[in-house]
Amino acid sequence: MDISNMRRDFESEGLDVDALDANPVGQFANWFNHAREAGILEPNALSLGTTGTDGQPNLRTVLLKYFDDHGFVFFTNYGSRKAHELDENPRAAMLFPWIALNRQVIIQGRVEKVSKAESLRYFASRPRGSQIGAWVSEQSRVIKTRGLLEQKVAEIKQRFQDGEVPLPTFWGGYRVVPERFEFWQGRPSRLHDRFEYLKDGEHWQIQRLQP
Repeated sequence: MDISNMRRDFESEGLDVDALDANPVGQFANWFNHAREAGILEPNALSLGTTGTDGQPNLRTVLLKYFDDHGFVFFTNYGSRKAHELDENPRAAMLFPWIALNRQVIIQGRVEKVSKAESLRYFASRPRGSQIGAWVSEQSRVIKTRGLLEQKVAEIKQRFQDGEVPLPTFWGGYRVVPERFEFWQGRPSRLHDRFEYLKDGEHWQIQRLQP
């Protein structure tokens, strides 16, 4: 299938260094709020890239749950493929594809587990069905039928029917501690505006990249 003629021009306002927040987390918050106000579906959805010792990059969509100057946090099963790769190589890349706004943001940095208290606080805020789902799924493992998964759901519901669902020992959060940001704004004729923030000690250096 030849789809080479699928294209559109990016008609959007330009991005200049004078309009950028000196703190990339502040700039991210500005753009995130714009995405949310514009009605972007799941503006906190991101593509998470990881690589283990085999050198094979892997990519999947996860949901950002909170962020601040300390980093960007998501949650997962600590037995999952992404978790094994992060154990082997604790570095990751995040891509937020806000295509409807002709924008994307890339964040790269080292990764660390959040504290058990942080994981517990978020886990307690989840719907009960999602809490049960965390206990049920041996994420990334092979399973023969969905019926086996549903059977495990019934077993976990029975197990915790009389009280709260506790935090699994194999489930929790990761924080991507950023070292590099890239803010990309689509422009006509593919002459996009791209700005890179690089960590320099306690400060951030900003530079324009060619499109």
